[in-house]
Amino acid sequence: MPLSKAAAAIPLVPAGLDRAAHHRRDPQWLEAAFNSENARVLMMHEGLLLVEGSAPPSAPLQIGAPLPSGRPLLWLGPQAGMLSPKARRIFLGETEKGSPVFALDMPSSFNLDSSPISGLGVFDDFRTAASSLDAFNGGCAATARAIFEWHRRHTFCSNCGARTRIEEAGWKRKCDDCGVEHFPRTDPVVIMLAVRGDKCLLGRQKVWRPGFWSCLAGFVEPGETIEQAAAREIREEAGIRCTTKADYLFCQPWPFPSSLMIGLILEADNDDITVDQCELETARWFTRTETASMMAGTNPDAFPPMPFAVAHHVIKAWLERS
Repeated sequence: MPLSKAAAAIPLVPAGLDRAAHHRRDPQWLEAAFNSENARVLMMHEGLLLVEGSAPPSAPLQIGAPLPSGRPLLWLGPQAGMLSPKARRIFLGETEKGSPVFALDMPSSFNLDSSPISGLGVFDDFRTAASSLDAFNGGCAATARAIFEWHRRHTFCSNCGARTRIEEAGWKRKCDDCGVEHFPRTDPVVIMLAVRGDKCLLGRQKVWRPGFWSCLAGFVEPGETIEQAAAREIREEAGIRCTTKADYLFCQPWPFPSSLMIGLILEADNDDITVDQCELETARWFTRTETASMMAGTNPDAFPPMPFAVAHHVIKAWLERS
């Protein structure tokens, strides 16, 4: 399905990959596909992406700090399967030309410097690497990271506690003791902008870069709609009441570890802010002029979310409204 213009501008929203789920239950096809000459394989190691070049990986960044320029993914062929017999493999799908696409999660013991591909690439911070990727590469990377994180956290059956095993090309785990099947989960998260007249509500946390502001956000709880969740989170975190009539904008897969960020705009009913100190350091109203200067990089005291994050695009969507 073609992406809307707004969705296509958001990093990690996938395009150009057919998940080809009908192949997941065919081990013979999967093995032949992985060993074919046109197979494409991306590699990860402890949440990091393998990217091109021999330059050192990016240094850890404080939340809200500008991301350095990312490097292209280092795609490998079927020979990647010989790098480690303990690598976890998943089938991501097929390209538009029919090439099979796989991902390998290398074990913690894997040493890139002593491997046959030493010097070709490095494992880099996911946010840094993915921030410069197109929809195909970013979508593949985000899917792979989310699935590998799910496997890492679900080695044992939540029903009986026994160890589970991987099935269906990495898209299912099965418990042989009690027979329960486990599938990857995605946690819906609302990320929203409360607006009132010509101003919007932004907040910040203590661990963030000084001067960095962003939209409020929170997980959707069982038994509520995304609109209700958005209004509840704004009320809990900042004391601002909003109607549950919200404007849905777009969403973004967010593999940290496996969320779906749902962008919304809500109309606020009051101005007085009461911050929950357990959730935020502070929150404040920004005028349209202040917000525009922040997004343009001309506000010396306030910095917006990076374009890599959906919060950036939520704020941008509000500014573009007449």
